[in-house]
Amino acid sequence: MAATEQRLSTTVLVIGTGGAGLRASVELAEAGVDVLAVGKRPKDDAHTSLAAGGINAALATMDPEDSWQQHAADTLKESYLLGDPRTTEIVTRGAARGIDDLERYGMAFAREHDGRISQRFFGAHKFRRTAFAGDYTGLEIQRTLVRRAEQLRIPVLEGVYITRILTHEGAVFGAYGFGLKDGTRYRVHADAVILAAGGHTRIWRRTSSRRDENTGDSFRLAVEAGARLRDPELVQFHPSGIIEPENAAGTLVSEAARGEGGMLRNALGERYMSRYDPERMELSTRDRVALASYTEIKEGRGTENGGVWLDVSHLPRQTIMNRLPRVYQTLLDLQMRDITRDPIEVAPTAHYSMGGVWVRPEDHSTDVRGLYAIGEASSGLHGANRLGGNSLIELLVYGRITGQAAAAYSESLTAQPRSAAAVAEARAEVDELLAADGPENVRALQRAVRNTMTEHAGVVRDEDGLRTGLAELAAIEKRMEDVGVHPDIAGFQDLAHAFDLKAAVLAARATLEAALERRETRGCHNRSDYPDMREELRVNLVWSPAAGVTRESIPPVPEEIASLMEEVPTDGKLQE
Repeated sequence: MAATEQRLSTTVLVIGTGGAGLRASVELAEAGVDVLAVGKRPKDDAHTSLAAGGINAALATMDPEDSWQQHAADTLKESYLLGDPRTTEIVTRGAARGIDDLERYGMAFAREHDGRISQRFFGAHKFRRTAFAGDYTGLEIQRTLVRRAEQLRIPVLEGVYITRILTHEGAVFGAYGFGLKDGTRYRVHADAVILAAGGHTRIWRRTSSRRDENTGDSFRLAVEAGARLRDPELVQFHPSGIIEPENAAGTLVSEAARGEGGMLRNALGERYMSRYDPERMELSTRDRVALASYTEIKEGRGTENGGVWLDVSHLPRQTIMNRLPRVYQTLLDLQMRDITRDPIEVAPTAHYSMGGVWVRPEDHSTDVRGLYAIGEASSGLHGANRLGGNSLIELLVYGRITGQAAAAYSESLTAQPRSAAAVAEARAEVDELLAADGPENVRALQRAVRNTMTEHAGVVRDEDGLRTGLAELAAIEKRMEDVGVHPDIAGFQDLAHAFDLKAAVLAARATLEAALERRETRGCHNRSDYPDMREELRVNLVWSPAAGVTRESIPPVPEEIASLMEEVPTDGKLQE
């Protein structure tokens, strides 16, 4: 029997209902533009809600000498000079307005006794510029945006998986997808599409993303529509993801645990950071701590499960209960572990995609007319290392800008041709997968991709490993020809996994090929066979299936920002 197909129409379609997608939707609705937001997860529980640390803006509430120029300088320096200076200027200049918007929507920031928004040090910031709401800043931002979306009566379609962006002659005209519960098909016609469906960290075995988040579907949707990817090899690994239970592997132990005095020890009981950063020890940068832990494990000094110990049990119980309540509760819930008495077994975990869909800095438009990408799906700001607290402000600034750009693009259209052939192809892609009845299990192949990426494109990479990874990936792609897809009484999750597998393989290939091309060590990208930074590789690597990896030069940093780039004092400060 033919599947039910619902036809919907809107001016702008937003794919993704996390902070980026909702902020763009709010901008459009406030301007009176018809918008529809579609998400595969419940909007109340989008990935943005997991962000704990805070949100950056040079408000100068605590340090009057702070400025957007200094924020830009800190961001570009931390990017190892791979961040785009124009993107960086737009975000840092627009940051204060992003905070104002949240206040206008009713968000409650932590405040000083005189009413000023409180700001704290976070990572390699010269000044205190990270605003926050307890240790649940992302959750509060998400709640605020959900509330504002409800006030504006923005239609939000939850539990819908978008399988293809519909295009005709290089321009978008909508998207196609299906309902995760009942398999209902959705054909959405739209003048413009904003892609805000996250990054690709789920393609590693340990990740801070949950099972159906950051699966690389933004990358696949964009590339199959005709867009390109930029710097897919630049992935931030967080030093402390838990190892067990397997279904929660990668769940983060907040860096606050190190900030409060937590110690890292190997299986021999050695406090090993003294070998890697004797001055800062556990307060070193994320990339350095992750590399140190990885090295200890790789050289045989890790635990039986392939981890290291993070110990806060020497701290007063009251300190742990007051300063690390979420860490305490998480470990109690997942492992029945009391961290006031026992150490936590952790290992580096894939945390954030710093590369993503290639976009123009002015409005985050892509190579495809009418298609935009924002949030972790996009690229340009973070380079080879993300400055802590910048991801949340980025999605607010570009959510606003891209909402306006998409509205203006729609307004400029005199007509919008559609393509029956493109719709038929999207429909056939779903039909063919539903009819697939081969012996290969979709989830087993997903696991194979994750194992390959963890083994050959993890914290440390080299030429032989990356080439082995590409060979293993080719074998997985061959096996994908014989998959079986079996929806059941619980819904169409197996079909979603099949599309996630397609996305994972595309994202993995882009990552491996770009990592092979970047024959240097820079920020998060560690090549054991090329341990130094190379000036000729101070470029962005742009990937597409047709052209492979090409190099793109980075504009010069304006003098007013370059003159402010300096080493930031780090005494007693937790590094991002």
